Amino acid sequence: MRLLAPFFPGQFRRGSLVSLAFFAMAAATAYQTAIFIVSGDLVGLAYVGIVFAIAAFVVAILHDWRNGLYLFVAWLLFEDLGRKFLGNNMGIYFAKDGLLLIIYLAFFVAYRRRDNGMQTFRPPFLMILLAFVWFGVMQVFNPASTHIVYGLLGMKLYFYYTPLIVLGYALITSERDLRKFFQVNLALMVVIIALGIVQSIAGPKFLNPDVLADDIRLLSQTYRTAPISGVMVYRPTSIFVSIGRFQDLVILAWLLVFGFTGYLLLRHRRGRKFTFLALVVIVAACVMAASRGVFMWTIGSALVGGAAFVWGAPWRQGQALRIFRTLQRAILGIGLAVVVLLFTYPDAFLNRLAVFSETLDPRSPSSELVHRAHDYPLRNFLAAFDYERWPYGYGIGTTSLGGQYVARFFHVHPPVGSVESGFGTLIVEMGIGGLALWLALSAGVLISAWRVVRQLKGSPWFPLGFMIFWYAFLLLVPLTFQGMQAYQDFIFNAYLWLLLGILFRLPKLALSAQYSAQYSAQAAATPTGNPWNR
Repeated sequence: MRLLAPFFPGQFRRGSLVSLAFFAMAAATAYQTAIFIVSGDLVGLAYVGIVFAIAAFVVAILHDWRNGLYLFVAWLLFEDLGRKFLGNNMGIYFAKDGLLLIIYLAFFVAYRRRDNGMQTFRPPFLMILLAFVWFGVMQVFNPASTHIVYGLLGMKLYFYYTPLIVLGYALITSERDLRKFFQVNLALMVVIIALGIVQSIAGPKFLNPDVLADDIRLLSQTYRTAPISGVMVYRPTSIFVSIGRFQDLVILAWLLVFGFTGYLLLRHRRGRKFTFLALVVIVAACVMAASRGVFMWTIGSALVGGAAFVWGAPWRQGQALRIFRTLQRAILGIGLAVVVLLFTYPDAFLNRLAVFSETLDPRSPSSELVHRAHDYPLRNFLAAFDYERWPYGYGIGTTSLGGQYVARFFHVHPPVGSVESGFGTLIVEMGIGGLALWLALSAGVLISAWRVVRQLKGSPWFPLGFMIFWYAFLLLVPLTFQGMQAYQDFIFNAYLWLLLGILFRLPKLALSAQYSAQYSAQAAATPTGNPWNR
């Protein structure tokens, strides 16, 4: 019983009762595992492993919500691998939401106890966010919706991860926490992206079972053909069930590694080699993903980020040269990735370049740049006004991701078709009021985030802060305008609010570092090394 005590906080500990329940569960699980082994049921063994993983996660969360948050991120990134090999099991899909609920509860308990001096945080845009939440609640009961589950699904997709902004703020209490967060997350992302690069060459049989569930079969076996040369390239999904989720991860990883590299070059030496390696891998994935969106968004973000780094460089401190080293490393990483791909897999690399040049170059007769970037999403946005209920919508969640599962399990159909525009989706689901509130919330988030970035100008935290701001802008405005799938991607969504919380924490880290530097300078100036001796 004492052996279990360190794993449970005082309010969760129940002495012998907890110990008895723990050992009873372990015995039952061991018995069931033995049955699966004897019968050769590998799927059953996989489910046992998942149950053990969830149990371990719950114990870690109850012990420390911070550890639970890291485990949640790992589950978030890798859950699709289990879904692919276990028949697209929806229990795995919703398990992360149950784990996150436990994290929220554990965080609330820790906050009530004021563990480690936890500080409160009130987002500057809280009132706009609450107004949007209440509007969404009303839309759950929209009379045009065919089932209340559509509304509950919509509330989850739009708002379930927003409290992560508070957890992200509380998670980072020092620069050590900051470096740990980005190093751990980039390490996980690099593993997934490297597997995607391998899959882009090996083909769909790698990282995919022989028989895929009907819902995800086509999502994992997509190709793109160059319209002029006719070359066909495979679009990898890595561990995910769809190419879209892998594309989103590549964009997110590029923004994080670009900002984190700038921070390290201005502040710390440790970790620079790893970030450079991560940058090379991510650049290679930008090409091998065979996604025109990834290719364009990463190039555009590099140009905008490079210009912003020069503008926000610490010129007064005489360290602006390090910003140019950041850009130099980025260019060197791009060049190294191109050289490695060209000499190792020239056909795969050149075929993808052919796809990009033939469909994105404005001089190409088959260029789709203007059509896909402007005409197509604008036409779909305007199509939302063709529905008769566009002033007040058909109900939140009625055209959202996951609606096909609602239709299957509850034998209902959505009341309306979807449009391939995120702003149009807001109108179809929640009417013109939903779009107005989205724009107001986006403006509130971006204005308050930009104010923080302005405070960080000239400091080592500026590159990191700016890339978080840029990520929020991309997701809330242009990516959502093109399609609501980006915001409703649980990886994009969760990281948005988590990173925003970290962004609002950065000025306090900078202030703490400033006081520490002044203290060290005073200590060095006194004969005894004690700043209080005069």
